[in-house]
Amino acid sequence: MRKFLFNGSMISTIFGGISAIQATRQGPRDWKLLLLWVSWGISLALAISTVLDDSKQAEIDR
Repeated sequence: MRKFLFNGSMISTIFGGISAIQATRQGPRDWKLLLLWVSWGISLALAISTVLDDSKQAEIDR
């Protein structure tokens, strides 16, 4: 769990999620909001895959 919480890409994705939540609460609900959430989901998937790849590479290097 620690490898996910302290990774820079995960921290960036969390802050992006907070921004998306604020935009959803305050902004208009249009197609741009949908694109915001889709892009955040893609960012989250890439961050998770990066952490898993780094973890696998660290195990191989041992």
